[in-house]
Amino acid sequence: MSVAAARARWRPSRTLRGRLTVGLAVILLAACAVLGAATALFLRSFLLGQLDSQLAAAGGRFSVSLERGELAPGGDDGDADNAVPGQSVGTIGIRLLGGQVAQAAEVSDDGSNRTLTFTAADTALLAALAPGRQASSADLSIGDYRLQAVAGHDGDVQITGLPLHPVNGTLARLAIIEAALFGILVLAGGTATAIVVRRTLQPLERVSATALRVSELPLTDADTVLPAGLGPAEPTSEVDQVSVAFDHMLEHVRSALAVRDATEDRLRRFVADASHELRTPLATIRAHAEYAGIADGPPSAPVAEALSRITSATDRMGTLVADLLLLARLDAGRPLAREPVDLTRLVLDAVFDARAAGPEHHWRLDLPEEAVAVTGDGERLHQVLANLLTNARTHTPAGTTVTTTLSPGPAAVEVAVRDDGPGIAAALQAELFDRFTRGDSSRARDHGSTGLGLAIAYGIATVHDGTLTVTSTPGEGTAFLLRLPAG
Repeated sequence: MSVAAARARWRPSRTLRGRLTVGLAVILLAACAVLGAATALFLRSFLLGQLDSQLAAAGGRFSVSLERGELAPGGDDGDADNAVPGQSVGTIGIRLLGGQVAQAAEVSDDGSNRTLTFTAADTALLAALAPGRQASSADLSIGDYRLQAVAGHDGDVQITGLPLHPVNGTLARLAIIEAALFGILVLAGGTATAIVVRRTLQPLERVSATALRVSELPLTDADTVLPAGLGPAEPTSEVDQVSVAFDHMLEHVRSALAVRDATEDRLRRFVADASHELRTPLATIRAHAEYAGIADGPPSAPVAEALSRITSATDRMGTLVADLLLLARLDAGRPLAREPVDLTRLVLDAVFDARAAGPEHHWRLDLPEEAVAVTGDGERLHQVLANLLTNARTHTPAGTTVTTTLSPGPAAVEVAVRDDGPGIAAALQAELFDRFTRGDSSRARDHGSTGLGLAIAYGIATVHDGTLTVTSTPGEGTAFLLRLPAG
């Protein structure tokens, strides 16, 4: 996965920074909500306590004044004991007799008593008030009130009430102020949290970006350079410790790659040196075998057979040594020839050679009308074609049709070698271009395969900035596709 694709999958809501910011903002919002609710409950309790104190001080004097027929609260008829003290605007007085409202009035804005009427629901609610109990709130048809009931002297119930709309208005204003204040606080806290979290997690973001870059590096390439360290010299937090741990991991990978490259380089030099040194003794063995066959006249049949086998084995070993030496040169990055190559002529020659070597197969050619040329090493490109055709001949039964197609294009030239043979197992296709790869049935040692032909073809194609791929379906055939830059 590329870095861009990985970052595209990480939506902001899924990042650690986003979750921390949202989480802290939610916690702050919850704390503000709890604080606001506690403040509102405390203020409401305080204001209701004040109303209850006023109701307790007023007692039932207002409703008693209604029973006596006084026209205004606080009127003075000369009897100090029966004087009704002044009541605040909005105070209501109710006298219940036999569960029914006998008199009811409210102190209006001008200080006079305004007669009140109640619905049946209000009357039932008022009748449920028990004298002597703590004041309670009631939702009457005329509004919300705090009511206090006391027992009268003649079996009636005197009720005094104070309006709750001042309390409700105060609580509503408090809620608006708290909402605005807490909103600003949450917004400022969320912004500050996002800034702090972003700065705190920047080392983790650098670690993540570096890890993604490392995941895209061609670690099989000896020239690949890993990024430098990220962690501070002295870690002071858990995030710094992650950066330091990541640096240790990079250093470990860097050391492992250096050891691997050194080992591969030694092995490559060994293969090259051994292949080069083996060529001389193999040539000597072959020369002595040929000389033994003619030195004292024709040898006997057993000796001739032995000498023939020695010569054949020497030829196979020579071919193997040459292949190993070529692979060593390709691995070492030694440049090949760069010259114009008539690819059409190479395809014709390779197919004619394959037809001569395998007359039991059907060989077909599909060439364009005009010659196709590429730039490269003609001898090595011919070796690629020869290896592909030899592979098709040796690993398919007699009567198989092998078709070679040359297709020029504006950017690339394609050479396809297709056969209608038994195909290649899917498990083998992934490692088909590895060295010493053989199948278990049709690709056996009986065919004399060293398992290096396709590896060499793949290496030569790569050195030419081309590609070599395979597609195969068991029972339907196999197709190798060689793509080379045009021109």
